[in-house]
Amino acid sequence: MKKFIIAATFALGTLAGIVTSADAKIEPVDVSCTNPAGHLAGGQQPTCSGAAQEQETENQNPAGHAPGGHN
Repeated sequence: MKKFIIAATFALGTLAGIVTSADAKIEPVDVSCTNPAGHLAGGQQPTCSGAAQEQETENQNPAGHAPGGHN
């Protein structure tokens, strides 16, 4: 029983650490730039530099992936 309690405590602590660190590092990243017609603006990806451009962003974790439920 003592081994089970130790293992369960370790597992919960590890899970709490993963969840806490993952949520803290998810940030919006520029992925593309569109013009008023809704098309990709040539030569300006991923960050917009000009008038009448709309910045498209995506929430990403440090690995560069979009985590489920965060977009």
